[in-house]
Amino acid sequence: MTKTPDFAKTMQDMMASFPVDASAFQNAFKTQAAFAEKFSKVAIEAAEKSTEISAKWTKDALAKVGDIAKAKSEPTDYTKSMSDFASAAAEMAAENLAAFAEVAKKVQMETVELMLAAGKDMSEDATAAVKKATNEVTSVAKKAAAAAK
Repeated sequence: MTKTPDFAKTMQDMMASFPVDASAFQNAFKTQAAFAEKFSKVAIEAAEKSTEISAKWTKDALAKVGDIAKAKSEPTDYTKSMSDFASAAAEMAAENLAAFAEVAKKVQMETVELMLAAGKDMSEDATAAVKKATNEVTSVAKKAAAAAK
């Protein structure tokens, strides 16, 4: 007489053994947290550099305004002073806008690098989790098949 397989017990064993790998979620969270930290660093550095550029631009502009405010002996000196200020202001604007553009370019490059690295890390984490789960499911399935014989 052959033993009738207990499919209910086999299903219970299989479901109890079904892998729910919390470490995959923890790894994904750690990867995300590391990405957020790196991205925040890029943003903070850009803000610091932008603030430095703005402060220097303001300081230089105020120095030039100080030259305009000085008393002149000849009326034509005022015209020359205003002309010099306008020329200097245009030059400062060009220099500082170029500096802001460099900051933006650096942020863009670092952000792309971070995104690519984060995508690679997340892909590797997902691949490892799926591979581990597949191995565990295969093992459970083999045990269930063996128990059913």
